[in-house]
Amino acid sequence: MKTTPVILAAGHGTRMRSAVPKVVHPLMGKAMIQYSLDAAVEVCGTKPVVVIGHEGEEIRRVVGDGADFVVQEPQLGTGHALLQTEPLLNGKTDLVLVTTADMPLLRTQTLAHLVAAQESHAGPVTMLTLISDEPRGFGRVIRTPEGQVRGVVEEAQATPEQLSIRELNASVYCFAADWLWEGLRRIPLSPKGEYYLTDLVEIAATDGLSVQAVILVDPAEAIGINTRVHLSEAEALLRAQINRGWMLSGVTIIDPGRTYIENGVTIGQDTEIWPDTYLQGDTTVGRGCKVGPNTMVRDTSIGDRCVVLTSVLEDAEVEDDVCIGPYSHLRKGTHLAEGVHIGNYGEVKNSYLGPGTKMGHFSYVGDATIGPGVNIGAGTITCNFDGECKSRTEIGANVFLGSDTMLVAPVKLGDGARTGAGSVVTKDVPPNTLVAGIPARAIRKLDKK
Repeated sequence: MKTTPVILAAGHGTRMRSAVPKVVHPLMGKAMIQYSLDAAVEVCGTKPVVVIGHEGEEIRRVVGDGADFVVQEPQLGTGHALLQTEPLLNGKTDLVLVTTADMPLLRTQTLAHLVAAQESHAGPVTMLTLISDEPRGFGRVIRTPEGQVRGVVEEAQATPEQLSIRELNASVYCFAADWLWEGLRRIPLSPKGEYYLTDLVEIAATDGLSVQAVILVDPAEAIGINTRVHLSEAEALLRAQINRGWMLSGVTIIDPGRTYIENGVTIGQDTEIWPDTYLQGDTTVGRGCKVGPNTMVRDTSIGDRCVVLTSVLEDAEVEDDVCIGPYSHLRKGTHLAEGVHIGNYGEVKNSYLGPGTKMGHFSYVGDATIGPGVNIGAGTITCNFDGECKSRTEIGANVFLGSDTMLVAPVKLGDGARTGAGSVVTKDVPPNTLVAGIPARAIRKLDKK
């Protein structure tokens, strides 16, 4: 049977107190709505339909081609929102899976179980419920004395007796499509002037049709996000899930409560992650590494057996057996070859450092290509910007740069060249030549050994 997911995302989200639409707020590296999209696609195998309204264009921009969109205008409740998908779906699907964009913790296994239950169900509706003492604004599930689902009462309309009911409606449904569209038209207008999707449950039950409930094993999956407090709660749960998964996969996390690993990051076995470390975006960490503490790595590839201590790495590539930090910064376009050492307070931007090159401390290398076996003395700086444009520095193999060397780009240093401490190099240096002074001048040729 073909199942099409519909994700409701037309609400105002006023309780977030934000100029940003609620469902695009970031959550562990992804927009909140992306979790609902990913789960729906994995379960149904078809492109979701997203119902948008308030600030819908921003949602379109974030989701892109990952969904089809319908606009709910004006916003007259969840039942009215789902009805807007009829022109797109009527006659083109067997089942309609309805979720919301602000419930990012729902697992694919849960949604798959819900769909499978409806596929084998004679009635038109299977709904997701949970048992909890914390209602969080959910409607209460009303059952007959025999235990059959009879309806859902919204919290605002519930009597004190109904408010004591612990079975809650998670607002996730799987409908038989051939019954859905007629049922939506029968929803009465609420006192608030809206059409509630929950009324479909009572409509089906009143018609003598079976309504099936699938009860969540883990109520935390049904946490909906309406405030930034809810957002932090969901992030804490997601972070714990991610960290637990990596620990079970062979990664040591010293303090999971203080380690932040976003979705999409990959980590090799026997790597140690120390507290207050952030692994973000498209980041890969190899085997046997030590990362942290107090380290941020974003969109960076790190090889095997590397050490990154109290540093920031952004859009960089790091090969095997590299040591970085403390207090170093790799900026966009940095590529460190095997065995490179970047010490404390070193910064590298848009540069390649060859195998075995060492930059111990207090240096800046920008827009440079540096060969293997180079020693970069303390305080060395590539002066790559002249106020109007940036130029490159090229350094050959086995070059020795004395402390406080200034390399005024564009400039090239041949293999085996050396600079004296405090030199300001403004002209190319031939291979195996010692230069010193301000500006640097050739002192003598050096033995190639």
